[in-house]
Amino acid sequence: MSAAPLPDPASVTVRAPAKINVYLGVGKVRDDGFHPLETVYQAVSLYDDVTVTSAEEWSVTTMVGGPHVDHLAIPDDATNIAIRAGKALAAHHGIDRAASIEVNKNIPVAGGMAGGSADAAATLVALDRLWALETPDEDLLAIAAELGSDVPFALVGGTATGTGRGEIVTPLEDNGSWWWVVIFNEEGLSTPSVYGAYDLLEEGDHDYRIRPEMLDALRSPQPSGLDVFLYNDLETAAFYLRPDLERTAEAALECGAIMTLLSGSGPTMLAFANDAEDARLIASRLGGRGYERTAVVHGPVAGAHVVAYQ
Repeated sequence: MSAAPLPDPASVTVRAPAKINVYLGVGKVRDDGFHPLETVYQAVSLYDDVTVTSAEEWSVTTMVGGPHVDHLAIPDDATNIAIRAGKALAAHHGIDRAASIEVNKNIPVAGGMAGGSADAAATLVALDRLWALETPDEDLLAIAAELGSDVPFALVGGTATGTGRGEIVTPLEDNGSWWWVVIFNEEGLSTPSVYGAYDLLEEGDHDYRIRPEMLDALRSPQPSGLDVFLYNDLETAAFYLRPDLERTAEAALECGAIMTLLSGSGPTMLAFANDAEDARLIASRLGGRGYERTAVVHGPVAGAHVVAYQ
């Protein structure tokens, strides 16, 4: 006897990870105002959870899920990227529906870890399941790319290259378990200002492509093989705007980090560790120096995925 069909869920919760750029190469600004990028993304174990329920009108509510988030900085109107994602999915299917979106936020806002992109990706997956739309993966990725350069990767997760503006995502073989200390900063750093400083410093006229040797290093589980390839073209510009970030990097190295790296366009900094124990020790030492807002994370982890039906 076949099982009875399950009832449609009243709500769906999807978890989506933060991202880091273990490599970020930036080319000279194009005529359309965008910079060509070659990046290696990695999804790490810091998450936002997004719960959706059908509603008469679109709405979004953000709850602070961790100590790294100021929810007052997140819009609760139609400009919120989660609402824009929901509307884009409904428009793609030609349906007139709306939803209430609840974001439990752990990923820092404006920290270079693509928290907004994670929320958009989670909303796409959650509403697709809630409304049983069965959107093909390639369509979800196309919708995601229209929302922002980092949104497609938040869907894919793991470790992947990003090209174009970062929105063309290709999964990579990654056999390591990489450990990081995330060092948060209370003062935000505008992405346009970092790119503006990057252009001012004329950093874009160089070969910014990913070296094949880095992809080989990702296939190896040894962290000592990856550290020499960790790189972010925007770091010099961010340090130019915010010298305190360079001091943070120096402190992390003094506390035992193998390597430090700016996360995306900042201001979050990353300390690369040998393993979980080493990462916890670095975080403890940094706390003793006054850097108390840290998190120990690992990657790669899965992209946006369902964690609850109710």
